[in-house]
This record gives sequence, C-alpha cells and structure tokens, in this order.
Amino acid sequence: MPSQRSINEAERLVQAKLGGIPIRRERMAAVANIYRAASAVRQHLENSVLRGSDLTWTAFVVLWVVWVWGESETRHVAEEAGISKGTLTGVSRTLESRGLLRRTDHPTDGRLVLLALTEEGEEFMREVFPAFNEEESFVTGRLSDAECVGLADGLRRVVLQVEESGEERRRSLLNGAEPAPRRSGRRARG
Repeated sequence: MPSQRSINEAERLVQAKLGGIPIRRERMAAVANIYRAASAVRQHLENSVLRGSDLTWTAFVVLWVVWVWGESETRHVAEEAGISKGTLTGVSRTLESRGLLRRTDHPTDGRLVLLALTEEGEEFMREVFPAFNEEESFVTGRLSDAECVGLADGLRRVVLQVEESGEERRRSLLNGAEPAPRRSGRRARG
C-alpha cells in the first residue's frame, strides 16, 4: 500500500502545484507513470531475483543483450542496454571477473572489443531468466494478458516516436544547435 499512497499523494501535489497552468495533463501523467513504473519495477527486480544473483539491473540487462544478440561489439551492447560505453566497460569487466562474460579483441579492428557469454554465462541466464520472468509476472499481476499486450504496444509506440522523430524534434527545439554538454549537476567552485 505505501507505493499506492505515494502515487496518489504525488498526483495530488502535482495538481495543486500546476493549478491553472495550461499543460496536457494526460501526456504528463503518461510520461510520469512510465518513469514511476520503470523505477518501481527495477527496484523490485534488483531487490528480489537479482539480489540473490548479486547482480545490478544494468549487469542483468548487459547479460540479456549479449544472451539474445550473441557475440556483439561493445558499442552495440551499450546502445541496446541504454548505457554509456564507459559504464559498459566497468560492468563487462565485473561480469568477466565472475566468469559470465568474455571480452575479446575484434578480429579485424583492434580498436573494437567483442562481448560474448561464457558457457557459465549461458547456463546462468537459462537458470536466472525463468525466475526473472516470474517477477515480471508478479509486477504485472494487476493487468490481464490483453492489458499487458496493449501496454507493451503503447510503450513500443512511445519508443518508436523518440527513435524515429526525436532527433528532428531536438534540432527544432534547439534551432539546429548542438545540445550543451551534459553536466553532473555540481557547480564549479569559484
């Protein structure tokens, strides 16, 4: 019940704060709840099935990507996992030290690194994924199968909107300029 109470409280506070500001509330609610759901699911999975395997969400996603796609260049794994190449380097080294992942040089381009699951990694994913899927079933337990299909389709369309039109939209919003470099949020000491 605490998460239900916090969602209701957040929605009440947002309504009070935004009052008469002309915004598209249904669109705001959709995006806010995508974020809330993703955070709640990630936290639940990390604290349940992944905790027993001593894996973070990011490490599991890297294993999943390599398991599904097979041996892949690090840049493709990072892109599919939605993480930076720097983050992937640390995660892949940890997974390699655990014997789950193998890093090898690309056969024709020494600048590139390939990732593949080891035999132990393959076995690990075959063992862990059914438990992971049980928790996927748990977190979607209030939805019917048809609602799960509809939700997946709706979220897929959100992803496609960003993939197919996001870059053009960004250029339009920035009048063609490149975005400013990302900052850590810390201010320079002066």
